[in-house]
Amino acid sequence: MAIFASLFALPWLSREVASLYLNVTAISARNGSSVLECWQMTQPFDTSTEPGISGTAQVTLSNASSLAYSVLPPNFDGGVHHAPANQWVAFIAGLAYITLPDDDTAGAYISGGQFGLIFAADTEYISVKGHRTQYPGLTETVALRIPTADGKVPEHQVLHPGPCGASEIAGVRQFGMPG
Repeated sequence: MAIFASLFALPWLSREVASLYLNVTAISARNGSSVLECWQMTQPFDTSTEPGISGTAQVTLSNASSLAYSVLPPNFDGGVHHAPANQWVAFIAGLAYITLPDDDTAGAYISGGQFGLIFAADTEYISVKGHRTQYPGLTETVALRIPTADGKVPEHQVLHPGPCGASEIAGVRQFGMPG
């Protein structure tokens, strides 16, 4: 029984998470053109007390208005388009490549899985042309599209222009790592 109890006394379960924030690549707009930015959510992670996930890190992103599950075939080109609504997009498998029609040098590869979360906010109301999304992987890409309730953009600060770097989005892993 002591071995069983020690399995649940891992040091990361009690680690302070109040100073841990979620960073995501966002597609927004400036002066009518879509831009890629690295956003940090202003709501920090906290420690869950919910049964089944008690002691783990969690952060509330926003209220959602719906949820769609999309399967995109390999090498699919979504073309230039606007975000249909302010929405979270969680790529859970596959690969997406986002580019901007007004900036040939800007682009972001988003790998499906634990670091596949972005926020799309370049709706037709703030962006003239939108962005382009391609799916260059060898297998399908699976995405959850989660528009925010009332079209709200979550509170955030812009860390810098361009997509978040690997070290910026991988920072949330520190909570789940022992020691």
